[in-house]
Amino acid sequence: MAGRLFADRYEAGVVLARLLSHLRGEPAVVLGLPRGGVPVAFEVARVLDAPLDVIVVRKVGVPYQPELAMGAIGERGVRIVDERIMRAAGATEADFESVERRERAELERRASLYRGGKPPASLDDQLAVIVDDGIATGSTAKAAAQVARALGATRIVVATPVAPSDVVGRLGGDADEVVIAETPSRFHAISQFYADFSQTSDAEVTRLLDQASERRN
Repeated sequence: MAGRLFADRYEAGVVLARLLSHLRGEPAVVLGLPRGGVPVAFEVARVLDAPLDVIVVRKVGVPYQPELAMGAIGERGVRIVDERIMRAAGATEADFESVERRERAELERRASLYRGGKPPASLDDQLAVIVDDGIATGSTAKAAAQVARALGATRIVVATPVAPSDVVGRLGGDADEVVIAETPSRFHAISQFYADFSQTSDAEVTRLLDQASERRN
């Protein structure tokens, strides 16, 4: 099965939101993974009538193949290392630390930019619905789930429009529920399932967060 082609991230969000409608009415916070996950999360938050925030994590890519994640980092010092990918790529701990330093700086920049100095949304006794525009290796989603748990979430749902069928196993026990709209058998890159996969800008992320906040006020 090749999988469907989404027009863009907003359409993917509408499709995903239908699969998450059973969560409407629960004390939930929808957390988009910047940048591409935020337009998807915006539509999910609208349907669930839930607040929207970001959960800032960064992929730690293999130096000579940056799209291949050998791990991920998140807020509050969360650090995920995929030893299997590192061995296969011949990457060293020094390689990981070098990329991590650069990505940590970008993580802190984005957290400050998107929140404007505000603290992360309180997740105490909340359901955290973590949304991305697609999941490939699962490292970033895994880090996001751990960050959400550290912020006090009592239940974590990871949701995405498209991912390989084995991604549930990759997330292990970090997610209480995983919701995926499409699990195509031929999965090479997230971009192959979108007609428009143009980069989401920082300005679009902050605009969507502001719109979501205004909608609830």
